[in-house]
Amino acid sequence: MSFDIVVLPGDGIGPEVTRAAVAVLQAVGRRFGQGFRFDTQLIGGAAIDAVGEPLPAATLDACRRADAILLGAVGGPKWSDPSSRVRPEQGLLALRQQLGLYANLRPVRPHPVALGASPVKPHLLTGVDLLVVRELTGGLYFGEKKRHADRASDLCEYSVLEIERVLRRAFGFARARRGRLASVDKANVLETSRLWRETAIRLGRDEFPDVALEHHLVDSMAMYLISRPRDFDVVVTENLFGDILTDEASLLAGSLGLLPSASLGDGTRGLYEPIHGSAPDIAGRGIANPYATVLSAALLLRHSLGLQDEALAVELAVACALDAGQLTADLAAPGQAIGTQAATQAVLDHLEARCQVPELRD
Repeated sequence: MSFDIVVLPGDGIGPEVTRAAVAVLQAVGRRFGQGFRFDTQLIGGAAIDAVGEPLPAATLDACRRADAILLGAVGGPKWSDPSSRVRPEQGLLALRQQLGLYANLRPVRPHPVALGASPVKPHLLTGVDLLVVRELTGGLYFGEKKRHADRASDLCEYSVLEIERVLRRAFGFARARRGRLASVDKANVLETSRLWRETAIRLGRDEFPDVALEHHLVDSMAMYLISRPRDFDVVVTENLFGDILTDEASLLAGSLGLLPSASLGDGTRGLYEPIHGSAPDIAGRGIANPYATVLSAALLLRHSLGLQDEALAVELAVACALDAGQLTADLAAPGQAIGTQAATQAVLDHLEARCQVPELRD
């Protein structure tokens, strides 16, 4: 088979880490006999510099035609003026909205090698395997915004339809995993959260009675994610809360450089990106960790292309690289780090060798 993948390198380290993921996907194609066609397009600050807007029409058109989209990162100090009419992040927000990508998936499964890199005590991290599902196209980020000389406002608004569709995705993932879903809101204060909780209760009762549903306030959940992360299977929440909680959850993995993400809608097309930012301070130095972007490519293979064996092979290759101590600067002891290119080659070597990690294989 043959698939069309749009690559959006973006800004900062984005081009470096997407280059690594493309190399891995090309190796997957050779090993499994799959055909991947890559189309590189502009987004974010790079697009602003080139054409004056963060999401050019050509980029959006290409993404609409693609089977999947691989993104690096957007933003950086060059475009950080908050009063600017156009900002790199607008391109990503618009792309998610235009493609209807309302469910953001962020799996968190700490690798044993990285436990020491996390500020959380290792005994709390052993056995953690959770999936955060964040609503991605509603809430404060997309509500009406007003600015006056002495005040400003952002409208947080959700419809039942918007809540139902992301909750159904989260319930479905929970049903396929360990059958537990934690819904996070602020129902003691916010009307949108009361609607969210009522909708979750109704769907759980009427459509997913086999999934154990529990509710947590977002402030309590921020504490529980660190103090008892093993207790959670699938966590679902609205846009702003999810943005904050998923960055917090990255601490569990030891490094932002290990966590992938997928943004999905109703169809198979999705947007895949590492959760880290553009890291302009290390851009061009060849030391960025490519593993999160490579793992995002594995999610791309699984969720958009339906290539389960290929996805697992990539995840195994990354796990074997970590097992072998092939660590970038965010994970390694001083003086023992490898660079982006060496880390990419490590994944390619383990992919070719068909390495095995029992806990992933099973």
